Amino acid sequence: MSSASAKKTSMPRNVAAEGPCGSANAAICKVAILGFGTVGSSVARILTEQKHAPLRLTHIYNRNIRRKKVDWLPADVKWTENILDILQSDADVVVEVMGGLKPAEDWIRRALSAGKSVVTANKQLIARSGPELTRLAAKMNRHIAFGASVAGGVPVISGLQEGLAGDELFKIHGILNGTCNYILSQIEAAGTDFNQALAAAQKLGFAEADPTDDLEGLDARAKLAILARIGLRSFVSPESIGCRSIRGIEPVDFDYAGQLGFTIRQISRAELQGKRMLATVRPALVSLASPLARVQGSQNLVMATGKFGGETVFGGHGAGGHPTAVAVVSDIIAITRVEQGRAHDLPVLPEGSPSVSADFTGRHYLRFTVRDRPGIIASLAKIFGKCGINIDSLLQKPGYLKSSLPFVITLEACPTSALDKALTQIAKLDFLVKPCLDLPILD
Repeated sequence: MSSASAKKTSMPRNVAAEGPCGSANAAICKVAILGFGTVGSSVARILTEQKHAPLRLTHIYNRNIRRKKVDWLPADVKWTENILDILQSDADVVVEVMGGLKPAEDWIRRALSAGKSVVTANKQLIARSGPELTRLAAKMNRHIAFGASVAGGVPVISGLQEGLAGDELFKIHGILNGTCNYILSQIEAAGTDFNQALAAAQKLGFAEADPTDDLEGLDARAKLAILARIGLRSFVSPESIGCRSIRGIEPVDFDYAGQLGFTIRQISRAELQGKRMLATVRPALVSLASPLARVQGSQNLVMATGKFGGETVFGGHGAGGHPTAVAVVSDIIAITRVEQGRAHDLPVLPEGSPSVSADFTGRHYLRFTVRDRPGIIASLAKIFGKCGINIDSLLQKPGYLKSSLPFVITLEACPTSALDKALTQIAKLDFLVKPCLDLPILD
């Protein structure tokens, strides 16, 4: 997926005012890195190899630096295990790529208070404390940039803040987690089961040893909270966004989805409706004609819809050290441009805190696995009818054992709350072999 459709800009609008980088008294912007993992080492390599910007890596913080030291960095780069060496240094910008909420938030606050700008890829922290940190940066006349916190190397944050600033956005949806997209792509392409696809993702470095945050939607919901704040001007906590796991997806679901003209992806979506926001992260059926269906492997794609400009698509590589590091270094360069007076300084803070609900209205795909016997469809139809839900179609592939028979029912558009009520009753039926798989259909 090319990122050509994304609108790049010189500076995210989450910045404060003047600072030392690039000023008349300092032609070189000095950079310190907190964390020398996959992303941190990629940032270091770009800073030491790039020739187009006046940036110099001066400090690296990491635990157990003897294990982390590399021979390809300049000898004058100072390695340290003491955060005070960073906070008391002459570094102009501190890059935080350690992850986690603690001690990252405290150290970012201390760096800003010490007169340093900050660039971070920490989506969980920005999703929860981004407005507070932005206000602190403004108070200290410094900057905080977080373009790498969503979609890796895709410039979606700057695109929403600058490229679409003249529009009134009301909907954002897309694929925000490369791990889930890689797993679902593998199941779709090779017919492998979920555990095999997960193992392949872990072997290639797309999935962590503990992939819970990715698989359960926690990673994507933090990113969605950031996009809602930047694009929809609304502060929502990640915990208020409903999310569901991709673990229940099986190869047969792609077979059935294909018959219907769809495929399956983990979709994050947020939509403003007056003073209410509908927001979820969950696997869903997407039309084969949609750009979302063509996102393969670890790529990301974000679609923003505005009142005046319609739909804008941002796509590209969203996972991996190098794409994320590119976004980090781009933020550092953007800070230097702001301080040289070559970009506007327009901080953006959320304008409201809408109530958040997952109660979208739409069609649904339901895959049941049952011990076959007469009357199953009649039992299900009775429950759906009592909940005001109409059945649209029934699909059943031949060749499965009657002791574990999968079939699919699609429903006409209904509120998610009504369907949840029906599925609670259905879960008590004794012919079910496993829980029903419920996927919204995004037409």
